[in-house]
Amino acid sequence: MTRVVVAGSANMDLVGIAPRLPQPGETVLGTEFLQMPGGKGANQAIAAARAGAQTCFLGAIGSDAFGVTLKARLGASGVDASRVRIVYGTSGVAVIMVDTKGENSIIATPGANAAFTNLTDQELSAVRDADVLVCQLEIPVATVIEAAVAAHAAGTRVILNAAPAQTLPRELLDAVDLLVVNEGEAAVITGRTRDEPRALLDHVARAVLTLGAEGVWFGDRDGADLRVPAFAVETVDSTAAGDAFTGALAVAWGEGRDLPDAVRWAAAAGAACVRRLGASNSLPMRADIDALYATVS
Repeated sequence: MTRVVVAGSANMDLVGIAPRLPQPGETVLGTEFLQMPGGKGANQAIAAARAGAQTCFLGAIGSDAFGVTLKARLGASGVDASRVRIVYGTSGVAVIMVDTKGENSIIATPGANAAFTNLTDQELSAVRDADVLVCQLEIPVATVIEAAVAAHAAGTRVILNAAPAQTLPRELLDAVDLLVVNEGEAAVITGRTRDEPRALLDHVARAVLTLGAEGVWFGDRDGADLRVPAFAVETVDSTAAGDAFTGALAVAWGEGRDLPDAVRWAAAAGAACVRRLGASNSLPMRADIDALYATVS
């Protein structure tokens, strides 16, 4: 079984649903409120576990009630949460607004995630023993660099989902085997428009650009230049679609699929995710991914 380690954030998602997203200074009357475990790191760990990997999550939660719930959700989803740190204070929280078209706006406050620094020997051992390491940027960049460099030196494949968008240090880019970004994140890294996705390859050897309803682009320095159309599904909530994609991509690549096929399978995971409301609870099981993938394969 593929071994995936995810080093990243865990948040409690506070979700408000309304007919449309408010403009600055405006109040919109909502129709529903939900409280659900999330965070890009925890979501991607759960996505990988549900997609079929032996998954370990490295991160930090608070000593509050949210932290108890976050760790319980990881464990109940089949993720090894035994190494999760508990930090005195608040857990990370994301306030999410979702409209009836499935679009969303998010404010995330790091809480305990900001304290996830200076990896222990046990955490580094887990990274080195994995087939694939997945990181994001909702934890300190220094921690991401430490994990990625250790993984790269040990021969563990490194996938970086560079979100939220920020300029990336060369030391981190040199340790990344596959970069996953959306259009806004790509523009921050390259300084160029979406019409030039291959500009990402000036920074990393392989890159995936997610394009929402327009699908996914994959390219590498060996000449790969692939566009995968989006799967036709009814969108209920796009909140965790990127996390479903990234987690499934790590599993598929770790299992030995070539990257073009791994990207297609991961795109099916992202599409399966948007059919349900919420973050971690909407992440698809492997059977759901396979069923949707089979419709176009």
